[in-house]
Amino acid sequence: MADFSVAARLNALPITALHRKATVVIGIGFFFDLYESFLSGILAVTLTEELGGSATAKKLLLASVYVGSFFGALIMSRVADRIGRRTAFLATLAVYSVFSLLGAFSNSVELLIVARFLAGVGIGAELPLGAVYLADLLPSAVRGRFVALAFTVGFCGMPVAGFAGMALAPAAPLGIEGWRWLLGAGAVGAVLIWFLRRTLPESPRWLESVGRQAEADEATRRFERLAGDRAREPVELEPERERLSLRQLFAGQWRKRTVMLWIFHVFQTVGYYGFGTMVPLVLQQKGFEVTSTLAYTALSYLGYPVGSLLSVPIMERGERKWLVCGGALAMIAFGLAFGFTTSAALIAVFGFCYTLSSNFFSNAYHAYEVEIFPTSVRATAAGSAYSISRLTNAAMPFLLVPVLDLAGSASLFAVIVAAMVLVIVDVAVLGPRTTGRSLESISYSGR
Repeated sequence: MADFSVAARLNALPITALHRKATVVIGIGFFFDLYESFLSGILAVTLTEELGGSATAKKLLLASVYVGSFFGALIMSRVADRIGRRTAFLATLAVYSVFSLLGAFSNSVELLIVARFLAGVGIGAELPLGAVYLADLLPSAVRGRFVALAFTVGFCGMPVAGFAGMALAPAAPLGIEGWRWLLGAGAVGAVLIWFLRRTLPESPRWLESVGRQAEADEATRRFERLAGDRAREPVELEPERERLSLRQLFAGQWRKRTVMLWIFHVFQTVGYYGFGTMVPLVLQQKGFEVTSTLAYTALSYLGYPVGSLLSVPIMERGERKWLVCGGALAMIAFGLAFGFTTSAALIAVFGFCYTLSSNFFSNAYHAYEVEIFPTSVRATAAGSAYSISRLTNAAMPFLLVPVLDLAGSASLFAVIVAAMVLVIVDVAVLGPRTTGRSLESISYSGR
């Protein structure tokens, strides 16, 4: 098999124990990214007294981790294409764990905001880098399904953040405020994942793309030894024609995909993270007490892993771009229902349904965005586009909180609906087909 390209050999493999291990380990890393992101809304609610009622401080606390994530995604995704996927995601976890722990020991709101910003720098590229790494490793026939499985593990971080916030916000175990425990838990978990990830191989596709053929061959053999005689005879694929530069993402056939992905990330964030981070504040505005608000938030967050799990058997059964659009349509329907209802029971039901459909949407787009560019720029293209979503996240408290305060939750969700309509049009018109196709054939196809 050594006469074939690394890509052909990887596509000929069955799923091995190493594929499964990589999926779980990457998924647990996703867990802490999503736990951290969705902790922002909970911290803004639970630290109301410490913030002294300052609206600006609350917005800065909500925004800080996302501003940091913008820089992290932008920088570390480029690092992943230059020096390796594995090196980059080990670095991101190290930075995140240090500054999340620093946040837990903050003695002022200002220091907490700075610590959240720096933790965001560490974890900002976690989701695109992890998805890129798995896309590099996985056979094309199951690529979407296993990326979805990794995100299913990760999305458990959302209800954990919700229920942990509900349990710890009013408590002070060992005399330490609950919010400090929430931040410290993320830091300790990230250290554990760092040690697990050290045992994973570097991406063979990336090694081959930078000319490190002997290392690429050995990394591929590690999978082949585990597959044994279950591996199929490889079918040679069209090789990547050249190593692309960052500038080339905005020229020729790549411009359309780059523009599509950047527009997508500006607006999907409003629907996806806008709901997750704003729902505690929406419930407060509807008149619920802090304890009840956190309880309903936690129940809503249960939809994230459930929706993610439900997407797994469907990921390879439909064209990925249409799965993205279908998930966005469901988010529109349930978001409007959530925004207009005042019934406690319906709030829980519609919140759960919204988060369920949003994670069907999320799994589809996370698999999709790492499939449409060549190996040499895959992390840069996906990470730079994803960094825009983090910047949009940072702006959302300053844009959406005033809408909520001045016009109410119905108007807030009308803004979310408009953003998701633009997402659907963008992907439907500009997005290429990817399901079941090799990464190499997707890269140089205009369809």
